[in-house]
Amino acid sequence: MSKLKIAVQKNGRLSEKSLALLSECGIKIANGDRKLKAEAKNYPIEVLFLRDDDIPQYVEQGVVDVGILGENEVLEKNKSVDLIERLGFASCRLSLAIPKDEIYTGLLYFDGKKVATSYPRIISEFFRSKNIHAEIEEIGGSVEIATGIGLADGIFDIVSTGSTLLMNGLKEVETVLKSEAVLIGNRNLNEASQKILDNLLFRFKTVRNATENKYILLNAPNTAIPAICKILPGIKSPTILPLVEAGWSSLHSVVKEDEFWEVIDQLKNCGAQGILVIPIEKMVN
Repeated sequence: MSKLKIAVQKNGRLSEKSLALLSECGIKIANGDRKLKAEAKNYPIEVLFLRDDDIPQYVEQGVVDVGILGENEVLEKNKSVDLIERLGFASCRLSLAIPKDEIYTGLLYFDGKKVATSYPRIISEFFRSKNIHAEIEEIGGSVEIATGIGLADGIFDIVSTGSTLLMNGLKEVETVLKSEAVLIGNRNLNEASQKILDNLLFRFKTVRNATENKYILLNAPNTAIPAICKILPGIKSPTILPLVEAGWSSLHSVVKEDEFWEVIDQLKNCGAQGILVIPIEKMVN
């Protein structure tokens, strides 16, 4: 039986979230002893645990069919792969930072300066597009100490909270790229692998739809229903059920997570009462 080979980062936060996504899709993968390869018990996929910076090359060469990794690594490696889906987790940014006591005057600050980074291609292209002539010092890790030891005037690195920069006497001055976990694929998948991938993408989207939406129930006077229906269109339209109390109904619908608080205020202003908001486990459109 044909199997889809999928690469994920072998350790770290992105690896954990990638495996959690597969688990939420109902795919059971046993890798308790942290082998480099594991097969799903109930789905035709084989998972390979690799270094994130190796994944684009392996996908391009067809060693694996698809891979989950940060978009920053995809752009840095610049391999011939397809970006299939943005996955909505492991968000971060790639930013320029300088010693906190330095006065930042804009991008021209970096003209003629030396910048240390693990992402030379991305920052070189950025500087080129801005006509900034900086020297790029490529290093493999611990980028944040480069200014403190006199290796560079500034750094270009991944930033999540900014706490690591502060600990090393740095301040973030320019965001160059925003990144998140993505699914990339080989450009020459066979028909069997493509069919498995299509089904996997359906599961991914079902899980993500559930994460981005909430199920909402409320009671409201019938006179308020037209106004509430404009606020809560739902997937097609709200479900409306009459209550025992005359002139009142219960409405069931779906609301997007990022619109939740604004919507709640509008519903209360329309006369909605007894509002319940419930997480959605899976959501199939």
